[in-house]
Amino acid sequence: MHSFIEAPTKQLSKDSVKVWLISETLLNILMFIILIGLFIADDFFAWYKWIEWVLIGLTILSIVGTVWSFFKASLLYNHWRYDVNEEFLQLKSGALHEEHQLIPMTKIQSVSTHQGPLLRKYKLYTIKVSTIGSVHEIPALPEATALELRNQIATYAKVEEV
Repeated sequence: MHSFIEAPTKQLSKDSVKVWLISETLLNILMFIILIGLFIADDFFAWYKWIEWVLIGLTILSIVGTVWSFFKASLLYNHWRYDVNEEFLQLKSGALHEEHQLIPMTKIQSVSTHQGPLLRKYKLYTIKVSTIGSVHEIPALPEATALELRNQIATYAKVEEV
């Protein structure tokens, strides 16, 4: 008899989009500051002409990347799903290249919550689940959901506190 596993349905926090946009914006600002510094250095030290062309190319790529980052955040949110039961942790992500992972509870070695400064501002956590060969993440979950899910996974996987 074949058992059918339903696709995961639980979504991340809507605030995840804000966190990802702020993070990408800060990264893009830093990148443009570095590029401006390189253009100033190129002008001051009169580097080879090809270096200026490389910097122009990097600037164009950076602009395209900045525009893409605004779409990427909402695509991530719209296509990220997770679910958990006594047998599996399910993770599904990807708009263009969809990835659906089934992680058996028997393979989970540890589960933890992580929170950086931006996640803390929005009271969000990322859950990290470690198996023998890899680490899987469920990003940007509300605090109560993250703590409950962490404990649920730990119980199902029979992870003991050290």
